[in-house]
Amino acid sequence: MNMATKSVIYELRTKSGLSQEELAEKVFVTRQAVSRWENGETTPNTETLKLLSKLFDVSINTLLGSPRQLICQCCGMPLDDTTISKETDGIFNEEYCKWCYADGEFTYDSLDDLIDYCANHLSDQHHSPEKLREELRHSLPKLNYWKRYADLGGEEQFQAFKAQLIDEINALQIEGMPKLESLNALVGGYVNLEYRLPGGSTVKFLDDQATYLGNQLESLFGGDRCFGVVANMDFILICTYGWDGENPELVLYKKR
Repeated sequence: MNMATKSVIYELRTKSGLSQEELAEKVFVTRQAVSRWENGETTPNTETLKLLSKLFDVSINTLLGSPRQLICQCCGMPLDDTTISKETDGIFNEEYCKWCYADGEFTYDSLDDLIDYCANHLSDQHHSPEKLREELRHSLPKLNYWKRYADLGGEEQFQAFKAQLIDEINALQIEGMPKLESLNALVGGYVNLEYRLPGGSTVKFLDDQATYLGNQLESLFGGDRCFGVVANMDFILICTYGWDGENPELVLYKKR
């Protein structure tokens, strides 16, 4: 275990005025487990790290002693706990900054829009807007968020793909679902709902780490349920759910 990790957990706990017993209760482990973390004997598992991250409002990267230099995979800026984005449940998304990604949705679908914004707002005496545009045009496509365009032949082809996908979804004529007008880039963990099967077991269809295209639409029938649309190059998924994704029901899962 990284020696810094045990110190981080100890310092966060004591700074918050929590005893080992109190911290254990908040993250659903034993006091002995907390003691082993702080002695450097064991490491919290992934789910417990998420709970600790949310409790102390720090990233998992910080909890683990900052083993990685995080950068936003959309704009390239260095990330720390004050600039990392969060999901709607308060969990840090350590792939993006809070300006490029918030509440499950990305700010930029167009590389040109991001470059224009950065060139107009971040240029200085050492980097003219023209020079900054040149550097960003070279560096940004290497980031994970923009690599999806390379798979589709560029941004123009990506926009054409979205238009085609919207037409395909509207052609399904799902009863009660209004016409789809747009698709936004969404992180899988935000839309990966758990559906209950007839036998009582549950299943998820998406990858929490992947990026999909999707949207939420209010039902034409009224009430508190919404339609959720998620798609990529391989499939279309349509579901309904209540407030905050509660009681999801799968309407359609279609291979493309």
